[in-house]
Amino acid sequence: MSSVDENKRLTRIFFEAMQRGDGDAIADAYAEDGRVVTMGNTLISGSRSKEEIRGFAGGVLEAFPDGLLFTVLNMTAEHDRVAVEATSTGTHASGQAYSNHYHFLFTWRDGQLLELKEFMDTEHATDVLCGGARPN
Repeated sequence: MSSVDENKRLTRIFFEAMQRGDGDAIADAYAEDGRVVTMGNTLISGSRSKEEIRGFAGGVLEAFPDGLLFTVLNMTAEHDRVAVEATSTGTHASGQAYSNHYHFLFTWRDGQLLELKEFMDTEHATDVLCGGARPN
């Protein structure tokens, strides 16, 4: 299996862990110096280390008690990067429907996730995930 195919396989496994809300599997996918970067200017935006990811990854189950369903629409890979266009649907703990559109850019190194950049509709995320609150 080529490294490109392996990176796509690992990306699919990562999405399966997100579907299950498996915080340990999500955090374990990251390299020790890995990070997730959520783009935008929201309360959930920013760069987080593997240790921080371990602390909040399982919170998806709390925020979405019935789960958050991700649908991968397109996946393109080259070298160590995998680009994914996806959507999500679920019901937030507040009772609000949540449906977002994403572009994820995964960068893999030796079978571990070095960086995940997440681009999404930040206005919708702010409205539902942050209860309309914005950074100062």
